[in-house]
Amino acid sequence: MAPSSDILLLLLLPVATALTTPGSCSGCGLPSLSLLAGLVAADAAVSLLIIAVVFVCVGLRHRHRPTRDDKIYINMPARG
Repeated sequence: MAPSSDILLLLLLPVATALTTPGSCSGCGLPSLSLLAGLVAADAAVSLLIIAVVFVCVGLRHRHRPTRDDKIYINMPARG
């Protein structure tokens, strides 16, 4: 359950939005195409970096684990 301060903030957000004047954003135009391309490229680079770090961490974890498979399972009669 969310704390009461979070609920109060969510309830007051529409009021604050209604009180904001439409022309109060100075210089808020559409971003340039080069800015959007840069943001997409940066997002892709960060995503690939996260994927690479996770891949390396998972690979290191499985590399140090011993691979003993001498257990006999009930549903696998070929191993017994």
